[in-house]
Amino acid sequence: MRFRKIHGAGNDFVLLSGHEPDDDKDWPKEAERLCARRTGVGADGLVLSRLVSEAPAVLDVTCFNADGSIATMCGNALRCSAWAARRDHGFQQMRLRMAGVVHEAVVSDDSVWVTVEVSQILPRRLQTVVNGRPTWFDSAHTGTEHVVAIVGNVDAIDPVVVGRIIRHHPDLAPLGTNVNFVQSAGHQALKIRTYERGVEAETLSCGSGAVAAVVVATMRGLVARRAVTVHNRAGEPLTVRPHNARPNRTQWVGGPVTNTFEGVLA
Repeated sequence: MRFRKIHGAGNDFVLLSGHEPDDDKDWPKEAERLCARRTGVGADGLVLSRLVSEAPAVLDVTCFNADGSIATMCGNALRCSAWAARRDHGFQQMRLRMAGVVHEAVVSDDSVWVTVEVSQILPRRLQTVVNGRPTWFDSAHTGTEHVVAIVGNVDAIDPVVVGRIIRHHPDLAPLGTNVNFVQSAGHQALKIRTYERGVEAETLSCGSGAVAAVVVATMRGLVARRAVTVHNRAGEPLTVRPHNARPNRTQWVGGPVTNTFEGVLA
């Protein structure tokens, strides 16, 4: 199997084109094997992308997290899949289906944009003590579960220690959640750190988390309802902006995609 090692703003994947999750392979185990940082290719997830239509351009995309679980939504996996479809088939605009949801995608020379659907937003979902201070977490569903805490300094927080506690919080059982720590970073800008469920670690970037951060920060009055720059740990910011036709329900998230290397799996 030929593969790409590709990352969207630091969120890295093993990408296989032309494969689907219901063939003979045990893809959850393959995801664990390939994503292992020391013994595999190393990645946050395994992505399967399959072209189902050329006119209009439609692809089915499945993302397995590093622990083998299925991701119901992964903005950066979608962006990487769209980049590969542009490279392989020449598509600049396309639709991507992930977990039954259809996302729009637009690929330019320097960025890839995909849509993210926002549903339930719950202020003050839970509270815990972070660095000696009571801290509230709001929740925002952006195709997958996210909670967001607005803090004064994201670099003063250990996202693995705190994130793991919140990810397994009994109030969020049985699914758990992704956990985001967000601070204001100037006019229409945020700084973020994310603990990702399924990776069970801090990731350098998270597309659906960036959208959740912007939605909560807008609700809290930190930013206005227009384009927001989200600075991540990779130093490759994502931009989140409302969809013109569905501004209250759909957000665009865009940024760089890098094809790191390609190879053949034994």
